[in-house]
Amino acid sequence: MKDIATPVGIVVGLVIIVAANVLEGGNPMSLLLLPPILLVLGTTVMVTVAGGTMVDAKAAVGNVKRAISGSVEPADTLVPQVVTLAERARREGLLALEDSLREIDDPFLVKGVTMAIDGTDPEDVRDILEAELRAKKRDDKQAAKFFSDAGGYAPTIGIIGTVMGLVHVLENLATPEELGHLIAGAFVATLWGVMSANVIWLPIASRLKRLGELECARMEVAIEGVAAIQAGANPRLVAEKLRSLLPTGTAEQEAA
Repeated sequence: MKDIATPVGIVVGLVIIVAANVLEGGNPMSLLLLPPILLVLGTTVMVTVAGGTMVDAKAAVGNVKRAISGSVEPADTLVPQVVTLAERARREGLLALEDSLREIDDPFLVKGVTMAIDGTDPEDVRDILEAELRAKKRDDKQAAKFFSDAGGYAPTIGIIGTVMGLVHVLENLATPEELGHLIAGAFVATLWGVMSANVIWLPIASRLKRLGELECARMEVAIEGVAAIQAGANPRLVAEKLRSLLPTGTAEQEAA
């Protein structure tokens, strides 16, 4: 099931901003000026790309989709699966787990158990899985950094847009009747810079960071589960060990 916290939060946040503008007697259309929007959003994206690599830029497209519609199964859902595998391995041996892999939908756990079945040394299995975990953490850190950087650039670019607008205002001092409209338009750039940073870019960065934490927590449970299965540990002890890796509230709920 998809987690819609990010799209709901961003959309409702924008609706509240528009509603507040209307309640103050403003016209929402006065905020939808194409030049400042294009300047702030377009330049923010480009300078963020300039601060990284094209690989980062291409990955950002997929990360937006991941932030909006992505979801992660809680780590506690792995515990019963690992315990079941541990029970069967203890009774019938590791080779008997081959048939059970078809019922597991976690590729990382399947990979670890498959290496165990193939007779890979436990230390090598742990090293390989932990290396994949470290790589995952690096990728997640970079994914969140791209949008954090965008959130840092956007307000400053908004100020640049406002300065440009004020320069245009000074060029039209001879026409006082237009000054109010021009000044208001100039400050729309600052509005979009601050708003996009705090309502769009930074929430997406935080979302990606949180998804990464949840995915890595699940991977850590899988790593310890595979190690326990290879060691032939008592299934009850395996369950207790894995629950100890879960957040306190989650562990208590799982135990209940």
